[in-house]
This record gives sequence, structure tokens and C-alpha cells, in this order.
Amino acid sequence: MADDYYKTLGVSRNASQADIQKAYRDLARKYHPDMNPEDPSATKKFQQIQAAFDVLGKPEKREMYDRYGSSFETRGAGGPHAERGWTGGAGPTADFGGSWAEDVDFGQFFGDRFGGEMPGGLGDIFAQFRRAAGQRGQQGRGRSARGRQAVDITSEVEIPFTTSITGGQVQLTLHRPTGKAESIVVKVPPGIEDGKTIRLRGQGEQPSGGGPPGNLLLKVRVRPHPFFARRGSNLYVRLPVTLGEAVAGAKIDVPTPSGTVALRVPPCTSGGTKFRIKGHGVALKNAPPGDLLAEVQIVLPPGLSEAERNQVRQIEQQHPFSPRKDLRW
Repeated sequence: MADDYYKTLGVSRNASQADIQKAYRDLARKYHPDMNPEDPSATKKFQQIQAAFDVLGKPEKREMYDRYGSSFETRGAGGPHAERGWTGGAGPTADFGGSWAEDVDFGQFFGDRFGGEMPGGLGDIFAQFRRAAGQRGQQGRGRSARGRQAVDITSEVEIPFTTSITGGQVQLTLHRPTGKAESIVVKVPPGIEDGKTIRLRGQGEQPSGGGPPGNLLLKVRVRPHPFFARRGSNLYVRLPVTLGEAVAGAKIDVPTPSGTVALRVPPCTSGGTKFRIKGHGVALKNAPPGDLLAEVQIVLPPGLSEAERNQVRQIEQQHPFSPRKDLRW
């Protein structure tokens, strides 16, 4: 007797598509082979769940199933399939590449699978992986083998702020499900922004049925810098100067991605004053480099004596003004 797909997913025949998807997610998480490596029956159960969702998860297939039952898969040309423009053949094929795949996030199912930390504060890149593809099978008459497509794996990698601007390399250790550890070097392109993705072709999971492996997709997280920040192609830096440098003026060395430059701070420069250093921002490919904007921050020397503080007060008394006269809500 053919399986009742509604019973397989544990839903009623008038269940909504949202209810079917929720039931599938719950059951897939429970019976996925990766979560039950010691239970061979889990694989069979998972295949049954997948087969049911391959039909009920797609409205046009569900309608045919409701009308003709499981026999709709084996009706040839000229039968009920022709009503939907089908030309017969071996019947529908399980396909994780459809539009519904966007709603299935395997990261919700399995969470942290491979724990551990690596040198440099980078966690195991499989710690929060997500399977971005699924299985492709066939359920036609006389065919029962089920294979897999290549599986992409998604994770995150944290890089220093300076590396995100100038580019560089990050070394990672991959811990495969087989227990094998691999060391790889990831090339970081100059100017990459936080949240962008680096694709490593062929570093994903090997399909169980053979074929080329998927890709490893690394979402970049840029570690904040204590002084520098980025907005587009421009860089911003908080530039500490002493009281004497601000009062008398000075020539100050400012580090930039392309080397140190000398910035002339004129006498009587107030805190918050901004200077633009052209062409020393982020250098993007096929685009002119951005600028570096330096904001002065006056830093007082620690341990000023009472007499020294009185000297500053005397100077203020000789040059009275109100720096907050225009400050309003």
C-alpha cells in the first residue's frame, strides 16, 4: 500500500502550506541522518519525510496527489498529467532547488555541530554551518535510488579591520565530518566590507552519491578598530593631540593604509576639528581611493598639579569666550 503523505508528515488533509512546512522542518530535524548516525532506520524515515514533502510542499503536485493519490506519479501522457502540461515519463523528481528552498534553513535544525576553537580567536568554521542545498532524488516507476547534489556550507570568519582594508590571508582549520582536519589559507580581497561573503569553491561537503563537492561560503565579520572606522570608501580616525600641540600647532605623523603621512595641525586647533587627507582611504578595484578624515581629540596630560590647573584658568580669564553659546536642543 502506498504511503499516505499526510500521515507521514502528521498533518491533516486540509493543512495549510505553512503547517506542512513546519511539520517537515520538525521531522527533518528529528530524523536527519546527521543527527542519528547510529540509527539506520532514521535514514529511511528521513527519505519518507522528504518524499512526502516533495509532493505536499508544492501546491501543483499536492493538487494532483489529492485528486489521484500516489498513482499520479505513474500516469503517462494523455492521462491526468496532461491537465497540467505534463508529458508523462517517470514522474516528479525531488528537487531542493525550487523556490521553497529559501524557507528551509538547516542552520535552524542542527545549530553547533562541530565545536572547538582555533588559534587567533577564530572559532571552528563549522561551528555554525548551514547546509545550503539538499537532496535530489527520483521516485519514478522502477527507480528507487536516491542521490545528492553538492552541498554548500556557510559559516563566518572574523578578520582584523586592517586586513579588511588592505587585504591579506587568514589560515583556517577545517574539521570534516569524517574526522579529518584540513588547513586552508583564505585570501581576503582588499576593501571587503563587513557582511560580505567569500566563496571557496570545492571546499563544501562531498555528496554521498559521488560527484564534485559543494562550496564553502564564509560570511566576513570585521573586528572593530580602536581608532579607525569606515564609511564607504572613506576612513575616519580619532587623532589624539596634546594640549601643547593644539595650542602651539604641530606636525603630527598619522598612520594610513598606504603608509605614514605628516599632518600639519595649525596653532589654536580645537578638539573636534577635522582634517581631510585625500587619497588615503579605502582603495577599491576599478575606483579611485577614498579619503582619510582625521578628527582632533585633545588629550590632557595626567597628574596636573593645582598650580598648573590655575595657569590654565588664568589663560581662560584673559581670553573669555563661551564655546557652548550655540548649543541648543
